[in-house]
Amino acid sequence: MQALDRKLLRDFKRLWVQALAIAMVLACGVAILLTAVGMYQALQGTQEAYYGRNRFADVFAMARRAPVSLLPEIAAVEGVLALEARVSGYANLDMPGRAKGAVGRILSLPESGPPQLNLPVLRSGHWPQLPGEVAVNAPFALANGLQPGDHFRANLNGQQRRLTVTGTALSPEFIYTLGPGALMPDNLSFGIIWMRREEAEAAYDMAGAFNDLTLKTARGVQEEEVIARLDQLLEPYGGQGAVGRAQHGSHAIVDAEISQMKGTAMVLPPIFFGISAFLVSMVMGRIVALERSEIGLLKAVGYSDAEVCLHYLMLAALVALVGIAIGWAAGTWLAQLLARQYARFFDFPFLIYRVSAWAYALSALVALLTTTAGAARAALRAARLAPAVAMQPPAPPRFKHSAADRLMRQLRLSQPAVMILRSLLRWPLRSAMTGLGLALAVASVVASSFFADALDEIMDTAFYQSNRQDAVVMFTEDQPESVLEEIRALPGVLRAEGQQYAAAILRHGPRMKRVTIEARVPDPDLSRVVASDGSVANAGPGGILLSERLAEQLGAVPGTLVEVQFTSGRRETRQLPVTGSVKQYFGLGAYMDHASLNALFRQAPQYSAASIAIDPSRQDALFTRLKALPAVAGVPVMTDMRRSFREVIAQQVIVMNMVYITIAVLITIGVAYNGARIQLSERARELASLRILGFSRREVSFILAGEMMLLALLAQPPGWLIGAAIARLAVENFSSDVYTIPLVLEPAAFASASLIVLAAALCSVLIVRRRLDRMDLVAVMKTRE
Repeated sequence: MQALDRKLLRDFKRLWVQALAIAMVLACGVAILLTAVGMYQALQGTQEAYYGRNRFADVFAMARRAPVSLLPEIAAVEGVLALEARVSGYANLDMPGRAKGAVGRILSLPESGPPQLNLPVLRSGHWPQLPGEVAVNAPFALANGLQPGDHFRANLNGQQRRLTVTGTALSPEFIYTLGPGALMPDNLSFGIIWMRREEAEAAYDMAGAFNDLTLKTARGVQEEEVIARLDQLLEPYGGQGAVGRAQHGSHAIVDAEISQMKGTAMVLPPIFFGISAFLVSMVMGRIVALERSEIGLLKAVGYSDAEVCLHYLMLAALVALVGIAIGWAAGTWLAQLLARQYARFFDFPFLIYRVSAWAYALSALVALLTTTAGAARAALRAARLAPAVAMQPPAPPRFKHSAADRLMRQLRLSQPAVMILRSLLRWPLRSAMTGLGLALAVASVVASSFFADALDEIMDTAFYQSNRQDAVVMFTEDQPESVLEEIRALPGVLRAEGQQYAAAILRHGPRMKRVTIEARVPDPDLSRVVASDGSVANAGPGGILLSERLAEQLGAVPGTLVEVQFTSGRRETRQLPVTGSVKQYFGLGAYMDHASLNALFRQAPQYSAASIAIDPSRQDALFTRLKALPAVAGVPVMTDMRRSFREVIAQQVIVMNMVYITIAVLITIGVAYNGARIQLSERARELASLRILGFSRREVSFILAGEMMLLALLAQPPGWLIGAAIARLAVENFSSDVYTIPLVLEPAAFASASLIVLAAALCSVLIVRRRLDRMDLVAVMKTRE
């Protein structure tokens, strides 16, 4: 081992605390990059494998009742490779041991052989073979404690049937399973039920017919052309408008999550790599300044400029290697942890978890380039030093009185305060970069805290202001207005309000969106559309009210005429004015006045569902009666949805906050500790002189700690602004047609971020301050300037 190598290891050992502080910040960038890339690859790889193995369809269509004889004509459409015609419907389920019912979506199985598309994966038991046998999706079975051989009852289009579970399965069609009217998955209250085709046909009067169709298209085929032709063929049979895979509910949510992971990998890691480069530059610059004489000696005995430059670059590389090792370990562990959470959140039968070798290589390469770039300036400065110049002390910096000095003199500041302010003003770039690092630490906590506040806002608006009902009674088909009186007469029903749903395609110019229009009576009390000011918004007679996101996508403003093509009811096309837009956090909402919609259809008022308020003391009797009503397709319970939302979101918020707080603390320690150490090394003679002149330890400590804490205080407002900007960017990137995240920034979020960063900075400075107590004043005074 050469002398220069021994010096390298000795320097690294001497600076191990500073190196570790930098390495931890660097490790955050490496870990987040690996985690985001790993989860992106895991979700995308699992999705692609699952879709490919189980033949997930490309186009989905519903009709009222289409004849099986139409299938050859559909199969002949250019670009259609395969199709699957099914019978589908909703059923009200009576689960054993539960007063509350559940909702089941019935799907028919082919008469012989497995399905051609959306092939379910059998998890236990076997497929139905005899009358009354069904298979259910595995999450629903697990939540309800169902096993092969168990029984439950179902209201199938008005007929009570006793069903026997023969197996459990998972389907690529239901990776994320939402029930009718649900805002979050609730496996306890909604399940998928596979039934023999002949039984499904008999239950829903579909002999020789189908109402659910899925298609597989050839690669490179224009999906829009296939959908347009399919709509033409199904229109005479009550077609409700075909949609592509991108608009399929389950796929859209999984795809949005994959896009979020990809965005995380592109946005967050550069922040940590940038902070690491600054810290390396700051530390290496000070090391070169302190080792001028050693550099001169090395060159005097024959070491070349390149060798000296490489020596300091290798010192930075050692820091990078430590950060890479920690980042690889943390990133692998965190990615595996998140993979297990996603496996529970999404109903995949398997999870292909892998982080490609190129991801590890990329993270290591970026980390090495980051530290090399940070150390390059100091290493080049060391290489350019001539031996004779290096052996001499550097020329002292030349300062002159400025307006700031005159102002401090007029303010009669104490000498320690003047020293702190002069240090900040005479090294403005270093002060600014240190403050920026601390501001980014504040920003990371603000950005994470915003999610908790946003979810509270969603919870309050969606569940306590808009959807205030206790349950929703879903009807098998639209019912006359008199059904509300029948619902109100049920035991335990305190109030009942009706809603009507109509599938439609909205067009404005070249823009188009498929939505479900909800018609409500004016000023409802249970299920309401709430404006941003908290007031109840009504569509108004003859117009349509849109959610803000839907209005933005259509390019429609109040007063704009939009074309509304109804794909249910009379299936007519009308021009309706937009009466306004409202904030909505789930889905793309479109609303009409109930009387106006029925007037367009030229029919007596009808309802598709009823929102009800329930007397808790009589809810068991109510649910028992609802299970037996033939017209009821299901009864989603809003209290269960609120519980499910809170449980799922609370866990995610806790994990996210802990991760971001840890990141903020590591950034703060890395910046504050290294800044204080460099300040101590630069001003050791100065501080020792003050002690000899009679300044107390408290006053000298104030000089050391005061500069860093002043920078930490000054970093708070920029940190708040950066955090708010990151939160706004997250809102724009993470929002989708499925859900929208509001930007909610409460004062408590800024306060908690500041307290966390200031506390971490103070602890870091106090650790360095302990060195003052152990400082040998005589030895320090003997060192050269």
